[in-house]
Amino acid sequence: MSHAYIYDGGRSAFGRHGGNLSSVRPDNLLAHVIRTLVERNNFKPQQFEDIIAGNTNQAGEDSRNIARFAGLLAGLPISTGGITINRLCGSGLSAIADAARCIQVSEGELFIAGGVESMSRAPLVLSKANCAFDRSQEFADTTLGPRFTNPDIVAQFGCHTMPQTADNIAADLHIQRNECDAFAVASQAKYKAARADGFFIDEIIPIEVTQGGKQPPRVIATDEHPRPSTTLARLQSLPPLFEGSGVTAGNASGINDGAAALIMGNLEAGQIADLKPRARILASAIAGVEPRVMGLGPVLATRKALARAGLTLADMEVMEFNEAFAVQAMGCLKMLEINYEDSRVNSNGGAIAVGHPLAASGVRILLTALRQLERTGGRYGLATMCIGIGQGIAVIIERI
Repeated sequence: MSHAYIYDGGRSAFGRHGGNLSSVRPDNLLAHVIRTLVERNNFKPQQFEDIIAGNTNQAGEDSRNIARFAGLLAGLPISTGGITINRLCGSGLSAIADAARCIQVSEGELFIAGGVESMSRAPLVLSKANCAFDRSQEFADTTLGPRFTNPDIVAQFGCHTMPQTADNIAADLHIQRNECDAFAVASQAKYKAARADGFFIDEIIPIEVTQGGKQPPRVIATDEHPRPSTTLARLQSLPPLFEGSGVTAGNASGINDGAAALIMGNLEAGQIADLKPRARILASAIAGVEPRVMGLGPVLATRKALARAGLTLADMEVMEFNEAFAVQAMGCLKMLEINYEDSRVNSNGGAIAVGHPLAASGVRILLTALRQLERTGGRYGLATMCIGIGQGIAVIIERI
């Protein structure tokens, strides 16, 4: 069996909802990241077997198979395939795991694994008629959350919004709002320090965004979502999203736009291109949990992935937990018996600061984990995501 390696990776800056990247189609955004990665490496375009890309929406310009469209827009050969996968927030990490499995069983030597989401451009959709002259259609906003949910699912498992699942975790694990606000402040502070240190410069691929009239294009090369001046007092003054909730706009991730991708391949692909790999995929795992506490999915997924890799949490020198909500990340850490202030966890800030463009986030956190390992000289890293409707995904990497 072949080993699966990471050769390079990059991402766009992450934009706010309706912000700097809101005018960029998601297929163009992913194509730009892919094109840049291909152009700056020595691989021949004909070597790429497939593009595997995560995308959660697929209701508008994502156009059902955004991976194929992005590959064509990026100028890759017609012979390069493209498949879009949807595991909601875990889609990006799933794309990486799928590419790794293809490489490991010798069904291709070189792949692009990525993810993209333009939550700003998510359309409103209209249900279709059940019969002639039916006028009972419904509108749904595809930006976030389920739409047209099956009543049988609601009857069996309830209908919990994402913030409600976070509040369920808070109630079950006795996590208070003041703890969540403190966690969020720490995320913003860590991101602020990393940005000041230049950590994200090599991670972000700048993109030109057209402006109206005769104005020249703007180059977007910095994340738009972080709020570096955040204080605990300011967060504690924010109202909850709904009565009785501990979730606020300040202790949750954002609604964002962004794309990220990796070049992955076997050792032979790198030798042909005279390029050395940066990391090896050791293991991945999926696990399901009750939809009402979907944010705890990373706990079981992490345990399974570590067992498959023959490693423990003590071996992990970098750990990236997606911060869908502060309480969700804290719940996972609590169940895994990891201190909230462990320096290995989200060392450069998490999604509360960076933002969370759904399918792009898993690729982003794994790339950040790799770059943090390179920065510190560490060997093993963990990237893990919670997933709506009750799943978790985890990937273990080894720096080369």
